[in-house]
Amino acid sequence: QVQLVESGGGLVQAGGSLRLSCAASVRTFRSATMGWFRQAPGKEREFAAAISWSGGRTYYADSVKGRFTISRDNAKKTVALQMNSLKPEDTAVYYCASARNWGTTVYEYDYWGQGTQVTVSS
Repeated sequence: QVQLVESGGGLVQAGGSLRLSCAASVRTFRSATMGWFRQAPGKEREFAAAISWSGGRTYYADSVKGRFTISRDNAKKTVALQMNSLKPEDTAVYYCASARNWGTTVYEYDYWGQGTQVTVSS
């Protein structure tokens, strides 16, 4: 059974930082691409960041590039999203997801966590 559990969300003021973590029970975690997506109220779920199985390749949405950093620890089966210089428009539910191959769209990811709320106040 695949399980992805996010943690670390919360309320922060604009300009602040948060670190999201995702613990995975995916048996093939070491070979999986891991991604972070987010969904604001009334909007579609959108890509934020992805990291390859080795950690050697990362990719970010333009909206978060330079402010967010994705990382992974294959030994611990965790993936993290360090979010700095947060803006009110970053407010959303953030989801961790895994994919068998490299991808940056919702449709390319097979398993999803339940999400964690991030709220950035102005």
